[in-house]
Formats: sequence, structure tokens, C-alpha cells
Amino acid sequence: MELTVIHYGAFKLIKIVHHDRAGKLGTLALGCAAVIFDPTREKTLLIRRLDNGLWCLPGGHMEAGESVAEACAREVFEETGLQIQVGKLIGVYSDPHRRVDYPDGRRVQSVVLTFEAQPIGGELRLSNETSDYGWFSPAEIDTLELMDGHRARIADAYTNQEAAFVR
Repeated sequence: MELTVIHYGAFKLIKIVHHDRAGKLGTLALGCAAVIFDPTREKTLLIRRLDNGLWCLPGGHMEAGESVAEACAREVFEETGLQIQVGKLIGVYSDPHRRVDYPDGRRVQSVVLTFEAQPIGGELRLSNETSDYGWFSPAEIDTLELMDGHRARIADAYTNQEAAFVR
């Protein structure tokens, strides 16, 4: 079993557990993430999370009563200030061997839908969830400390494959 402990907030910790079928001891949570390319499609927008200092795609958990496109757009706006149009599905990511244990006792296996998205308004800014943002090439992304699973999602997006990945 592999265990990663990440600082979450000022004093709390989350644990990321990698173990055979670790998700069985958790509940499912649906999330959405957006890959937003620059106009040349050479760089991708990433944010740095305030709670753990890691880089990631903008996104988060879906709330009851919203569609996946609405959840994706809401999360991107909350984290970046950008209004987006959600485009094609890049992939569905649901590693059954990965579980996140939160300080409040919740154990979660995430199912994340990652979409390509286009900015249609708003202004790029920091939020109460982000400490930094930037546009990065694949070579630059290779040097960043990314959240677990985001490197594969970004690589999948750069393939520009029509069919969605299911991982």
C-alpha cells in the first residue's frame, strides 16, 4: 500500500491511499475538470491550489442539481474568473485503486470527467482557492509538482483524440 499525506488547509491533512481496490472502502464522488488551451494550442492553463500548493487543472466536485457542464463551468469560474463553454469530453478517470481520506472522516473514490473548454468571457484572476495560475507548455508541465492524476489528463488532451479516454 502506498500512502501520500498532503497538507490541507492550515492544520488538516488528507491522505491519498493507493492500494488494490482502495476505492471499495469509500463513496463515489463525481468531479469535472477543464483543459483550456491558449489560442495556439501550445500551452494549457493550470492553477496552483492554495490548500496544498500543487498545480492542477481547474475543476472540482459536482453539486446536486447541476449538469456536468454546469459543474465544470462553475468550478472554472470560481477558481479562475473565466467563463467557459464546455466542449468535447477528453476522458473519464476512475482509478479504483486510489482513495482520498479527508480530515472529516469521508473516504472518496473520485470519478472525474475532463473536458476541453474555451474561454468565452470573464477575466483571469486568483481566487480564495488559488495562489497562482499560468499557461504552460508540455515541457514546462513536466517540471511542475502536479496533483495526482492530472499529468495523464493533460497528456490525453494533447493527443487531440476524438474518442474519449476511459481510464
